[in-house]
Amino acid sequence: MWCYRGGSISTEPRINDRIRVPEVRLVGPSGEQVGIVPLAKALELAQEYDLDLVEVAASARPPVCKLMDYGKFKYESAMKAREARKNQAHTVIKEMKLRPKIDPHDYDTKKGHVVRFLKQGDKVKITIMFRGREQSRPELGYRLLQRLASDVEDLGFIESNPKQDGRNMIMVLGPHKKKTEAMAEAREAQAARKAERQGVALTDDEAPSEEAPLEAEADADEAVASAEVTEAAAEEAPAEESKTEA
Repeated sequence: MWCYRGGSISTEPRINDRIRVPEVRLVGPSGEQVGIVPLAKALELAQEYDLDLVEVAASARPPVCKLMDYGKFKYESAMKAREARKNQAHTVIKEMKLRPKIDPHDYDTKKGHVVRFLKQGDKVKITIMFRGREQSRPELGYRLLQRLASDVEDLGFIESNPKQDGRNMIMVLGPHKKKTEAMAEAREAQAARKAERQGVALTDDEAPSEEAPLEAEADADEAVASAEVTEAAAEEAPAEESKTEA
C-alpha cells in the first residue's frame, strides 16, 4: 500500500486497526479455518487471544487475516532471512596462471592452491601463458592442463575444455561439491574442533590433583583424634561428679 502520496510502497502487512474492510476470511492461531467473519468480530477474537490480527493475503476477496503474535513473527522471519543470506552460495571463479615449462616445485605449489579452491566449492580458471617461441608449441600447454585435471579429478572436473585465447590457453575446472555443501562441511569441522578443544579443557579441570589424597588422609586423622578426645572427656566426667558429692 502507499504510505504517503508520492512515497514508496510499504512491504509491511496491515495489522489490527489498520485493516479497513467490512469482513475478513479468518485463520486461527493454529492455522485452522474460522471462516468469513466481520472485522469487528475478528478484532474481538484477537483481543481475547491476546494476539494480533494480521492481513496475510490482501488481494483476496475478502482479505485473509490470521491471528498471531506479530512481533514474534517478524523476529522469526528476520532470523530466517539472515540464515538464508548466510548460507547463500556465491559463485566464485579463482584463477591460477602457469607457464608451459613450469618447474616441478612450482607446479606442486600451484596444484595445492587449485586443490584448496576446489575443496571450498569454487571454480578455477587455469591459464597457460605462452611467451616468444612457446606460442608455436600449444601442445605443451594442452598436456599440462590435462595433467593438472587428472591430478585433481577427485575434487573437480573439466567444465570448459582447453582453448586458445590469444597468447594464452584457458581451461575451467568445476568442483564436484556445491558451494553450500563445502560451507556446511567447513562449519561442521570448525564446530568439531571447538568441541574437541572444550573437551580437553574440561578433562584437565576435572583431573584430581596429587595433593587430594594427602588432604583427605589428613582430614581423616584429624577426625579420629577429635573423637578420641571426646571419649576421654566423657569417661572423666562421672569421676569428677562423685568427688563433688563426697
